[in-house]
Amino acid sequence: MTERARFDRGHTDDLMTFLAASPSPYHAVATAAERLEKAGFRQVAETDAWDAVPAAAAADVTAAASAAGSGGKYVLRGGAIVAWYVPEGAAPHTPFRIVGAHTDSPNLRVKPLPDSGAHGWRQVAVEIYGGPLLNSWLDRDLGLAGRLTLRDGSTRLVNVDRPLLRVPQLAIHLDRSVTADGLKLDKQRHMQPVWGLGGDVRDGDLIAFLEEAAGLPAGEVTGWDLMTHSVEPPAYLGRDGELLAGPRMDNLLSVHAGTAALAAVASSPSQPASIPVLAAFDHEENGSQSDTGADGPLLGNVLERSVFARGGSFEDRARAFAGSVCLSSDTGHAVHPNYAERHDPTHHPRVNGGPILKVNVNNRYATDGSGRAEFTAACEAAGVPFQSFVSNNSMPCGTTIGPITAARHGIRTVDIGVAILSMHSVRELCGADDPFLLAGALAAFLER
Repeated sequence: MTERARFDRGHTDDLMTFLAASPSPYHAVATAAERLEKAGFRQVAETDAWDAVPAAAAADVTAAASAAGSGGKYVLRGGAIVAWYVPEGAAPHTPFRIVGAHTDSPNLRVKPLPDSGAHGWRQVAVEIYGGPLLNSWLDRDLGLAGRLTLRDGSTRLVNVDRPLLRVPQLAIHLDRSVTADGLKLDKQRHMQPVWGLGGDVRDGDLIAFLEEAAGLPAGEVTGWDLMTHSVEPPAYLGRDGELLAGPRMDNLLSVHAGTAALAAVASSPSQPASIPVLAAFDHEENGSQSDTGADGPLLGNVLERSVFARGGSFEDRARAFAGSVCLSSDTGHAVHPNYAERHDPTHHPRVNGGPILKVNVNNRYATDGSGRAEFTAACEAAGVPFQSFVSNNSMPCGTTIGPITAARHGIRTVDIGVAILSMHSVRELCGADDPFLLAGALAAFLER
């Protein structure tokens, strides 16, 4: 691959659009679904029957039973999406090739009783979600986005994408020790954002404001899942624009690449030998234990129902799973120029060096030697370079959905991703080439 061909600015431009349109997991899956719809995919309801369809009766297939046929399908549940493409003539035991990712990012989330304040300030009560770099949320112009649940049980997305909230930092004159001792933040006392002035805190003000913003009647909202986000848009950075700064790249960068790869494979005139799948889960940042997390039943249910809908048996299901492979794609750590000693001395992934293969012998990552061979073959097919990542032995290693997917479903799994700086900051940094290179590797993997 030539240097010119390696960098597709159009793909990175599109990633920036995707990030800006996805301030919450609910927006991320809606954005991904919209893109898949344009590629010919159709939503399937989990509550409908996915019945087997005899070939002779294909002309009489009902809308619910059409899930059994060839073509692209997807299911949505909250902040998770599972999409798959069944090639024509796929057998019930045809294995799956899965790209796994997650839609959530560390942030500040609104509490059940959100209206608070003191000393003439109106504030929003928030809870810390995941493990954010708290200092990165200080003195930022923040919007508010998420999902509103209405009285009839339906949901409505809302996004106030303008400066609405701010977590003000204490002036240095009132904390002279900060330069010597470092910034110390109490999650409860110091991270509550302000959003206005007023002597009286009135219960219901925030939700009433959001009802108006969403065009809903007063009193219609009875539940909410809301979170803050920086309103500063993604941007190219550096002398030559070779870097990309933006929010939620952990892990919407992988969701975007997986969506693009799946759509490309489904649109290709050649039919893949396996069934390509995108599984983007919620709640990875706090353990994945939910009905929309990787440790829940969503992926397994979809894959099993796909097998059975094609007339398969439990034996076919076992054969399909045994032959399947998952690439768990999540961001990893590029070598930091100011903290190189925190990295393994012989493994220094660099930005714009291609995706990384993540290894940990204690199974914090799911990669083994056969997984390395699988990823090597995909990268060679795509003409994409890749790098290896392993943690410094003195540093605890993070983890991903990879080990969970392997253990829960018995599917061979490989952990990969893109190397970034400032992981879990409100604004992360990656190489501008790497998203395009990752998408190319994922497409080659799905096509194999």
